[in-house]
Amino acid sequence: MRRLLIVLGAASVAALLAGCGGSSSGDGSSAGASGGKTLEVVATTTQVQDFTRVIGGDKIKLTGILKPNVDPHDYEPSPADVDAIAKADILVKNGVGMEKWLDDTVSSAGFNGATVDTSKGVPIRQGSDAKEEPAGDPHIWQNPENAKLMVANIEQALASADPANAAFFKANLDAYDAKLDALDTEVAGQIDSLANQKLVTNHDAFGYYIDRYHLDFVGSIIPSFDTSAELSAKDVADIVAKIKATSVKAIFSESSLPPKTAETIAGEAHVKVVEGENALYGDTLGPAGSEGATYLQMIEHNTRTIVSNLAST
Repeated sequence: MRRLLIVLGAASVAALLAGCGGSSSGDGSSAGASGGKTLEVVATTTQVQDFTRVIGGDKIKLTGILKPNVDPHDYEPSPADVDAIAKADILVKNGVGMEKWLDDTVSSAGFNGATVDTSKGVPIRQGSDAKEEPAGDPHIWQNPENAKLMVANIEQALASADPANAAFFKANLDAYDAKLDALDTEVAGQIDSLANQKLVTNHDAFGYYIDRYHLDFVGSIIPSFDTSAELSAKDVADIVAKIKATSVKAIFSESSLPPKTAETIAGEAHVKVVEGENALYGDTLGPAGSEGATYLQMIEHNTRTIVSNLAST
């Protein structure tokens, strides 16, 4: 997963905001793009909200657009979302076409701050239907290596907007990078231990994870990056045939999607559905207190769920 309708790289953000950063204000809040106050930052998806929270800490005021377990593909922004963007100094988005609703919202808000596209520098995976998904696969966070690029883009933007707190943001980035490296190593070790690595998911949201850890992707119930894509009778027949032909034992549902279609296909293919509290976190993090409340917890939960179910088949 704008007062300027362009995607800004680090250099552009620096140029735009050079006059807005400064020393701390008298009340202890950091000087930022809003002119002596704590930076007002709006982040779209739950993943980039978590990344922004980690890097910005108490030096920013963060407002999130999407809530946990809300599908970002067909989201309809509220008047409160428009108001938050209108007041923001920085808007952080996932990019790669994830927030198809965002441009109109930015226009309605009259936003003239800096937009940070966290996908800058991330190698984008392409789908089988370039006409349907011309921007490519937007689920870039599913690979922790990509997450490192995403948080780096956020850190650069915050440091450019608020130079007085640049060292704080950089320290948070370095600490989080170490956690992402450890997470990546742990996931790779768990996936490598599997003899059965065949994966079927609710929609095509895990391509970066699958590529990173060399899983065998059989297919998805919705054969698209977008959950709002239409599912045809041929799509259903095709995935049922693939499941039967490859001896897949489970279909992994997702927390933000109803499991009904997955259950129907699982019944036809005679396999189980992994759902409920064990559903994978695909497009969204989970609520506070859940196993997917943060990005790190999300990846840990997904890996634990995949390994436990594939190892038992």
